[in-house]
Amino acid sequence: MKGFISLEGIEGSGKSTQVKLLAGHLRAKGHNAIETVEPGGTNIGLKIRALLLDPRNHMDPLTELLLYYASRAQHVREVIYPAILKKTIVITDRFTDSTVAYQGYARGVDLSLIRALDEIVVPDMKPSLTFLLDLDAEEGLRRNRQARKEDRFELEALEFHKRVRTGFLQIAKEEPERVRVVDASRSAEEVSAEIIKIVEEVWH
Repeated sequence: MKGFISLEGIEGSGKSTQVKLLAGHLRAKGHNAIETVEPGGTNIGLKIRALLLDPRNHMDPLTELLLYYASRAQHVREVIYPAILKKTIVITDRFTDSTVAYQGYARGVDLSLIRALDEIVVPDMKPSLTFLLDLDAEEGLRRNRQARKEDRFELEALEFHKRVRTGFLQIAKEEPERVRVVDASRSAEEVSAEIIKIVEEVWH
């Protein structure tokens, strides 16, 4: 969907920083742009986010999957779709590709079930441009430890995060026009410069 950009990547890849930098750049150029995040983005979504990320909550993969889609349903209807109708650029920290990578590739949920839920919950809502901030799983976890972040996903074993990365790279391989892989091992400034360059090339 035009005007809809997502940033994806493993834990510690720097998505939230790049969302802010890209939104700031677009606003400076005179565009209306909003930043949002999944899970979250709405009051209901934030409550679901707390459930999903709390390390004390041990949940079945199907429960986890459906909570993500509950948050997404509200997010799309309350925030994303209304903004796009107003010609506002939406930049989200995670969207459906994260579900494929985390719940599909890493948790082992059937990808056909995820695709079916996409058709029900977010039909025709695929971002027009996605940046995959690619980073070695060990480096991502090291960065998060330095930042003292320990949510339910950060506490998963290294192999889990490697599977997530594999999932993201497979998505990029299947959809190279939409999903642009960016080397996230570099400085935030270098990563931002590449993202902005691609956005300007695609939209001009």
